[in-house]
Amino acid sequence: MQFNSAANSSLSWLADTPQLIQIMFFFIIWILCWLPVGVVCATALSWRPTKSLPPEQKLPLVVSLYLLAPLVIWGASRFTNKSFSDYGLVINFSTLTSMALGLGLGVVSLAVVFTGQLSCGWCVWCADNAKTRLPGVILPILLVALFIAGIEELVFRGLVVTQLATNYSYEAAAVISSLIFALLHLVWEQPETIPQLPGLWLMGMVLVLARFADGGSLGLAWGLHAGWVWAIAMIDTAQLITYPGKVSDLVTGKNQKPLAGATGIICVVGTAGILWLFSGSF
Repeated sequence: MQFNSAANSSLSWLADTPQLIQIMFFFIIWILCWLPVGVVCATALSWRPTKSLPPEQKLPLVVSLYLLAPLVIWGASRFTNKSFSDYGLVINFSTLTSMALGLGLGVVSLAVVFTGQLSCGWCVWCADNAKTRLPGVILPILLVALFIAGIEELVFRGLVVTQLATNYSYEAAAVISSLIFALLHLVWEQPETIPQLPGLWLMGMVLVLARFADGGSLGLAWGLHAGWVWAIAMIDTAQLITYPGKVSDLVTGKNQKPLAGATGIICVVGTAGILWLFSGSF
């Protein structure tokens, strides 16, 4: 009790600062807690932010960072007198149902987009890889996708949106949190991320809409985010699709990243339309 009182007293000045400053302080604490582990991992991988890493080498960096997030958010919740449920995270049957719906929507939306590309001849399906490589990666990638999506939703659509909404309108909170979400992806790999920034911002906005459509719960957003990550990661890892170059990468996605192309944007916008249409029905 004395330790908590002393900690709260030492941070009392932070309570009077704008919410954006408090959120910046949260990210600084999170990075500082992770820094020792991050330096070791980055040194072992010879990684720097301007260097792209294959997924299997990038994963230790991401997982080590994200494993600390719940602890740091718990500390933030003690400071703000909020609980994880205030941030939209309640583990119950309703949340799991919404998560399953979101997961299905994410996978189906991308399946529709890639089916359209395949029918137009913009990409080619690698049937042999689907038979030999895909079965062994489906479950591991699903588990990783659920973990990564869960942490990012708790942080960005949970803590960040909730805190910003205390000073700003929900719409402004959505815009600002989505901008933070997009820009922080630059930490991992700048060359491939820069073309995706508009798509990442739009993706963040749609995930905020998913939380709104689910009555403030993160279940639908969590599942939708995981579905997108799962589908794209399976395509990349199992090398299910190749691009013959029949159409500009402005359509299919620069560096083969859907969010850096028109078809990926259409996927996200179409998903937003479905969420808006069925808002309150999830």
